[in-house]
Amino acid sequence: MDVQIESSWKEVLNEEFKKSYFEQIAMFLKHEKALGKTIYPNGSLIFNAFEKTPFQNVKVVILGQDPYHNPGQAHGLSFSVPDGVKPPPSLVNIYKEMKTDLGLEIPTSGNLTKWAENGVLLLNAFLTVRANEPASHSKIGWGDFTDAVIKKISDKKENVVFLLWGRFAQDKQYLIDATRHHILQAAHPSPFSADKGFFGCRHFSRTNEILGKAGIEPVDWRL
Repeated sequence: MDVQIESSWKEVLNEEFKKSYFEQIAMFLKHEKALGKTIYPNGSLIFNAFEKTPFQNVKVVILGQDPYHNPGQAHGLSFSVPDGVKPPPSLVNIYKEMKTDLGLEIPTSGNLTKWAENGVLLLNAFLTVRANEPASHSKIGWGDFTDAVIKKISDKKENVVFLLWGRFAQDKQYLIDATRHHILQAAHPSPFSADKGFFGCRHFSRTNEILGKAGIEPVDWRL
């Protein structure tokens, strides 16, 4: 099938698009739509993370799990919501840590597109979800695809900083060559766990310190 995805990623992931699991994802999504199911994000934004952060620009990966499942929230970037949508609780906590760590004012918008354009791949493990049903597309093949994305970054790049927040993200570290890359772990920023190791992790400043030592331009975290 012909996948509409940013050209550098299309080249890197070309073999994945030919695999049977990816064909099954496409068939499943078509079937869901035929049943009248609402799927988030809309089709043009499913690969938004790749569109905003071409392969050659990736210097940081923030791994999320599921797209937001309420109307108007998901736009293909992990933890991010479009302008005009109230920042969800986990994102509010990310902003709090950013302010403590870097002294930046907490943004009013929850749109993280500027981070993506600055080399931060905001990757969800599952790229679609059924409206109001969290994790509803977690077993349709997206995990195979995004595992391949992480592995390609690990194999083909160096000195990428992977921010793994929470157990789900941390379980992906076996895909990352820690001799070539940098893994920073913390609790998930959810209100249920942020005070158990996310607050105080200082991942924003630590990321820039790591990038600087590797001769890579630090991330401008301002939004």
